[in-house]
Amino acid sequence: MTASSQTQAPILPHHFHKPSVIVRFRENLRKSWFKYSRNKLSVIGLVVVLLVVLTAIFAPLVSPYPQHASAFVDFENAGQPPSLRNLLGTDVFGRDILSRIFFAFRGALLMSIVVLAIAVPIGVLLGLIAGYYKNTWIDTLIMRTTDVFLAIPPIILALAIASVLTPNLMNSMIAVTVMWWPWYTRLVYGMASSCRNEYFVIAAELTGASKAHILFREILPNCLSPVFTKMALDVGWVILISASLSFVGLGEQPPTPALGQMVSDGARYMPDLWWYAVFPGLAIVIVILGFNLMGDGLRDMLEQRMG
Repeated sequence: MTASSQTQAPILPHHFHKPSVIVRFRENLRKSWFKYSRNKLSVIGLVVVLLVVLTAIFAPLVSPYPQHASAFVDFENAGQPPSLRNLLGTDVFGRDILSRIFFAFRGALLMSIVVLAIAVPIGVLLGLIAGYYKNTWIDTLIMRTTDVFLAIPPIILALAIASVLTPNLMNSMIAVTVMWWPWYTRLVYGMASSCRNEYFVIAAELTGASKAHILFREILPNCLSPVFTKMALDVGWVILISASLSFVGLGEQPPTPALGQMVSDGARYMPDLWWYAVFPGLAIVIVILGFNLMGDGLRDMLEQRMG
C-alpha cells in the first residue's frame, strides 16, 4: 500500500484538541458536586444554608407580616401561642416571631460576611509573611502578637471590645473581627512554613521571582483549601458569637430583630411564653448546624481533590 492510498486523518481545528475553559469548568464542577453529594448530611446542610440565605434576601416577600420587623405594636395579639395565624406565636408586643426571625437572618449573615471578609485577608496575609520569614524578627513580631490574642478567650475579648463601643451592629462586627483574624494567621503560618522549603519555592527564588510572586502565586494556592474549609465552618461560629453579643445587649438594638436579643427577651417570660425564646433559639441552632454540615462536606471534597 502506497502512502498516497493511505487514508489520512482529518485535521481538526485547534479548539477541538483542547477543551474550552467553559467545558473544563463544567467538568470540574460536576466532579466536585459528585464528591460533595456523597455525604448526604452535607447536602442537607447546603439546603439549609440556601434556604436561610434566600429567606434573608427575600424576607419582605416571604415574611407573613413584614411590618413586624420594625417598631410595631399590637397589644391585642400580644403573647399569642403558635397558631395558623402566627405559626411561631407572637411576642409581648404582638409582633409575629416568624417574621422577625426571617429579618434577623439578615443581620446574622451580614455579620458573618463582613467579619470574614475583613479577618480572613488580614490573617492570611500575616500568616504568609510570618511563615515565609520564619525564624526572623518578622516571624517573632507577628506570631507573638497572634499568641497574645489567642491566649484570651474569644467571647471574653469580643465582650470587652463591644462593651467599650456603642452597642450596634457595626461595633459588634468590629469586636468579632478583632478576635477572629489570629486563627487564620496561625492556620496559614503552619502551611506557609512547610511550603517555604519546597522545590517549587526554591526554584522561584533562583529564577529571581519577587517576594510578592512567591507569596501569592507559589505559597498561597497551597493554603487555600484549608482556608476555604475553615471559612465555611466559621460562619456558624460567627453567628453564635453575634447572638451572644445580642443576648447581653451589645449587638443590634431594638426594634431591629436579632436572634440573640429575641432569646434574651423571651427568657424573661419563661415558661409561660415558651415560644418567645425557644423558636429563635432553634433558629440559631439550625443555622449553625447547616453551615457546619456544609463545611464538613466542603472539607471532604477539597481533601479528595488535594489527594
